[in-house]
Amino acid sequence: MGSRGPVTGGEKENLRFSLDRHREAVLWKLQGLDDEQLRRPMTPSGTHLLGLVKHLAAVEYNWFCETFGRETEPLPFDDEDEDADLRVEPHEATADILAFYARARAASDAVIGELELDALGTAWSGETVSLRWVLVHMVEETARHAGHVDIVRELIDGATGDHLRE
Repeated sequence: MGSRGPVTGGEKENLRFSLDRHREAVLWKLQGLDDEQLRRPMTPSGTHLLGLVKHLAAVEYNWFCETFGRETEPLPFDDEDEDADLRVEPHEATADILAFYARARAASDAVIGELELDALGTAWSGETVSLRWVLVHMVEETARHAGHVDIVRELIDGATGDHLRE
């Protein structure tokens, strides 16, 4: 986790490493917390760790799978509620949210593995985008939310850092 990655690798390899590094940081920050802590709103807007993971799962499925014509499971987006994908309902188990993220990552990884960086797809907005653009966007998105996860975790129990120190 602390590795700088393939410093002489190709573009796709480096983008994929960066995405995975931030994905793993998100999951690492959840370790050792109980269900109540994972669901505890820690900001005035109600941000909590499990909601951030649910959001990341939904956007990975959306950007990698829907954009490039792959099937997804039902996604928690709602045109009437822009925060629906951040909300974890009482009946949604922590294990189910984590499994949703794992499935989204696996589906996204399959798309990344199958397509060239110049492959084109259609985003939810109707724009034509390349896999390269989606990868850069998702590195940004995941890193942004990994930072949120880091801050929320610190507010819960004081734990800081983005990876286990070796």
